[in-house]
Amino acid sequence: MSKRNSQAAKTAARERLRAEREREAKRAKARRQIVVAASVVGVLAAAGGIGYAIVQANKPSQWEAVKKDKVVAPANTTGTNGTTVVIGKDSAKKTLKVYEDPRCPICASFEQEAGSTVDKDIEDGKYKVQFIGGTFLDGDSLKDGKIGSNGEGSKNAMSAMGAALNVSPEAFLAYKNALYSAKFHPAESDDKFKDDDYLIEIGDSVPALKNNAKFQNAVKKGTYDAWALAMSKTFDTNKDGVTGTPSFVMDGNQLKTSNPNQPWTAAEFTKAVDAALKG
Repeated sequence: MSKRNSQAAKTAARERLRAEREREAKRAKARRQIVVAASVVGVLAAAGGIGYAIVQANKPSQWEAVKKDKVVAPANTTGTNGTTVVIGKDSAKKTLKVYEDPRCPICASFEQEAGSTVDKDIEDGKYKVQFIGGTFLDGDSLKDGKIGSNGEGSKNAMSAMGAALNVSPEAFLAYKNALYSAKFHPAESDDKFKDDDYLIEIGDSVPALKNNAKFQNAVKKGTYDAWALAMSKTFDTNKDGVTGTPSFVMDGNQLKTSNPNQPWTAAEFTKAVDAALKG
C-alpha cells in the first residue's frame, strides 16, 4: 500500500470515528433531555398529588358542611329547630325523657327487652315520652362544634328517624323499634347505618314507611341531616346530667336499676318508672 493510500485510510477512519462520536453525543443529549423532562413531569405530578391531597384533607366533610345548612324540622316536633319530640296522650301527667344513640348496643338491648313495654305505657297514657337522641358513638362532640371520625351511622340514622317522624309519631316509634331490633341493629363497630339504602330497607319493615316515597326521598336527600345535628347538640347540652345511653329521666331525676352493672330488664324498668310516677 502506497503512503498516499495509507494516509487516506487513516483520514477516513478518523472521520468515521469523529462522526460516530458526534452521533453518540447527540444520543446522550437526547437521553438527558428525556430524563430531565420525565423528572419535571414526575415532580409536577407529585406536587399536584400533594396539592390534591392537601385540598381533600382540608375539604369539609359532608357532615361538616351540613352544620351550615338551615334546619328543616320534621312534622310532629316543637321547640327550637324542632328538637323537642314528645309522644303520648295529652292526659298523661308526666313525661319520661329517653336518651338514646342509634348505634348504642345497650340501647338496642333495652329496646329489644322493654321497647314493647314503653309502647304500651304510651298507649295506655301512663306517661308521655320525650325522645332525645345523641350521636356520640360517631365520635362527635357537638357541644364543642366538632364532627367526629368514628363513623356517621348515628347521625344518618337520626336523620332517617326524622324522616319517619315527619310521617307520624307512630311511624317514628315503629321505625325506632326496627332500628334497634336484633334483625337490623349492627354491631357497634359496624357503621352500617351510614348506608341510606340500608335505612330504607329497615323502613320497609314498618307498614307506614314501606315503599313510602316521602320517607325514602327524605332519607336519600338528607332532608333532616341538619335536624339530626341539632338534636345531637340538644343531647350534648342537656341539663339532666346525662352522659351515656340509654338513660331515662323523670322530674329531673335519672331512673336507676337495682343493679347498675346489669342491663335494663322490662321488670326493672317498670319498677323504676312506677316509683318515679309516685314521686
